[in-house]
Formats: sequence, C-alpha cells, structure tokens
Amino acid sequence: MDSYDYIIVGAGISGCCTAYELSKYSDNILIVDKLSNTALGASGAAGAFLSPLLGKPNQFKDLVTKSLIYSTNFYKQNFPYFINCCGTTRIPQDRDDEEKFQSYIPFMDFEYEKEDSGYYFKIGSVVDSFKMCQAMLESCNDQVTSQFDFEISKLSHEDEKWILNDSIIAKNIIITTGSQIDLIDEFYLKMRAVWGMRIDISTRSSFEHNYHKACSISVSKKIDEKLNFVSIGATHHREKTGVEDIEANVENLLTKANEISFLDEVTVLNHYKGARACSVDYFPMVGEIIDSKKTLEEFPYMVNGTNVENHRFSRYNNAYILTGVGGRGFVLAPYLAKQLVENIINNQEIESTITVDRLFKREVKRIK
Repeated sequence: MDSYDYIIVGAGISGCCTAYELSKYSDNILIVDKLSNTALGASGAAGAFLSPLLGKPNQFKDLVTKSLIYSTNFYKQNFPYFINCCGTTRIPQDRDDEEKFQSYIPFMDFEYEKEDSGYYFKIGSVVDSFKMCQAMLESCNDQVTSQFDFEISKLSHEDEKWILNDSIIAKNIIITTGSQIDLIDEFYLKMRAVWGMRIDISTRSSFEHNYHKACSISVSKKIDEKLNFVSIGATHHREKTGVEDIEANVENLLTKANEISFLDEVTVLNHYKGARACSVDYFPMVGEIIDSKKTLEEFPYMVNGTNVENHRFSRYNNAYILTGVGGRGFVLAPYLAKQLVENIINNQEIESTITVDRLFKREVKRIK
C-alpha cells in the first residue's frame, strides 16, 4: 500500500490551502478528490469575490475582517496572476438597505468612497477560482501528490494509521470535503448545503471593478475589440433541486445583474453549480475531531449540561477537519488553513469560535 504522512480529502479551496501550508513542513502529502480535477465542486461554482462584511461589531464580522486582510495579502504575495484587486462597489438594494448601511458607518473596518448609488471599497477583489487552486498545488512541487476521480468507499483506522480503500495509508487525515462530511460518523458534525450557481458571459458592457447588489458582477476582461468576459454569481437554494433548473437560474442572475447595470449583447458562455457548506451557527469548523463515544463514556453528565474542559475530550488519533466556509470560502480558507496547520505542527491554539469543540458542546446538550 502507498503510504503518506498526510492525506487531505477534498481539493477545493480549503483543501488546496491546507496542502500549501502543510508543504512547508512535509514532503509526503496526498490530496484526493472524487471529481476529475481541483475546484470542480463548490469552489468552482463560487464567484470567488473577496469583499468586506458590513455590520455592527460581532465575532463573525471580526473573523471575516481578519481573514480578508490575511487572504488578500496571501494571494497577492504568492499568486498575483490569479487575483484582480480591482475594488468592489456595494449597492444598497432599497431604502431599508441604505439605512442599514448608514447605521454601519461608525463600525466600518475598511475605507470606502461614495460612488453614484453605491459605495466603493478598495479592498475588494476577485480570484480565478480554478487557476488559483491549480497554482497552489503546482507550487508545492514534489511535496504534494494529487489523485483525482478517487471515491472513498472505505475508511478505517488501524495501528494509529488511517487506511483508505485498503490501498492507501496515512499517519494523518484532514477532511476538507465541504458539506459532505460523512466519512467519520459523528452526530455533531453537521453541515447545511446551500446550493448556488455562477455564470460566465460575454457582453459589450464593461466594468472597471466588481459590483454587488442582489448578485455580484465581476470586473470585465477583454475578449476582443467589442466583447468582454464577465462572471455573475450567485444564487442561493436550500435544496439541490433549486439549481437544477438551469434556464431559470440563468435568467434570475441576468435579471439581477441588469438591475446593477444594463448588459448589452449577452451570450452565456458557461454555468457552474455547487453546494456551499454552512454550519448551524455559520462559523467554520476547524481542528481535531472529537470521539464523542469515548468522551461521553468518560463524561456522561455532559448531556445534562455539565461543563467539561475541552482539553479533556477524547479525539480521533490524527484526524482533522476544515469546513463550513459558506459563501466566503476564498476569504476564509487561507486564514483557516494557516491556523489548522500551525495547530497540527506547532500546537498553536485555534480560535475558540471556529473549533470543532464548540459544536460538540452545543449538540451534546440536545441528546435525549
């Protein structure tokens, strides 16, 4: 059997960022995905826009702000060809939305300028999702091996090693599979899939930077003297059936985009769909996976609300997870992957708001 120090399951933006960070410490890493290439799921369907979260101070806004600063610098420094730091104009959808924006002004984390009916944020940018993920893996040289079209039918743990399909062995496993987190059966590992679509179009219209209202429009790229390439995203559906009606979703996106600016001579070039992974409290899930059976055998009174310190929980040997990045995957993933890898390698503490622990403690109280 092939043997690795680390196996990363899932080659979207979270998996690729994790591989990139791990490659600084190990030259024996395997990343696998059930699809035929990287970023063909939710990451490929994402608009990959990087923009501020507006609102009054709260822990999630703080997380997004820190991640946006870190990730923007990360992409610019390491993969400058696949990020366009063009800025983003946020346009209020109606009068109530405008009033909300005004109430957020005292709490703005980034500079902005009034622009026509909207507000321009210089920090805004857009990433080429597919090329960015590819570039990350390619930059790891021989330290990371990729294996695609790899469907995991069996995962077992023997002699402190993880075994995939009775053919691959690893000391450590890291799950970055988005909303599909059933490889390890744990009741507290809950993700909600929010299905979305992005379309790429050609149009005579041009855009100097990104725009966001009810949907997002990317900065345009020249195709020829007359036409420009533009991406528009994204729809939001709680059920997969919501994205199956391609024609209706395309029409919906074009209608919303035309409310931002008239699109002249549009041709739809392609569409992409995928399921964004959202946890029950919207925060990401990062860290070593808790073995609930062993933990509750030792501390059965947790189901009654008795607090047990996190460091006393039993955990699966060398099994980690990074998921729940929602619609802000390209903002959050570099920042979260850095934290996870530093935790694995250097025992650096992960922020409490994003750990697996908080969801375990939440869900264990619901056991009856």
